[in-house]
Amino acid sequence: MMETRLRLTPTHASEKLLSTDMPFIEMFTHGTTVIEYYKPIGVDLQQPHFRDELYFVISGSGYFVNGSARHQFEVGEVLFVPANQKHHFEAFTPDFAAWVIFYGADGGHREA
Repeated sequence: MMETRLRLTPTHASEKLLSTDMPFIEMFTHGTTVIEYYKPIGVDLQQPHFRDELYFVISGSGYFVNGSARHQFEVGEVLFVPANQKHHFEAFTPDFAAWVIFYGADGGHREA
């Protein structure tokens, strides 16, 4: 069972990440919302996800590829990725880490 925390910190998340061999760890879930801590090492191998997502850059910098767009990112940025969109981080610094928030229904938000 997941530990319920009302306060999430990068320090606590990075300590928990040490218990896995994955570049991410789920830190919170409520309804359709899932918050993960994401810290890839060297290369980002992620595949498209079934739900919309937001990345909140905690530390580091580099390049973010989102579909056909590629741009630099830095600490403090929020990056949106629609469901099923190819995306990944490139040439990121070793300290790169982000909160990832998945939300909504599979297939992403649809306008009414």
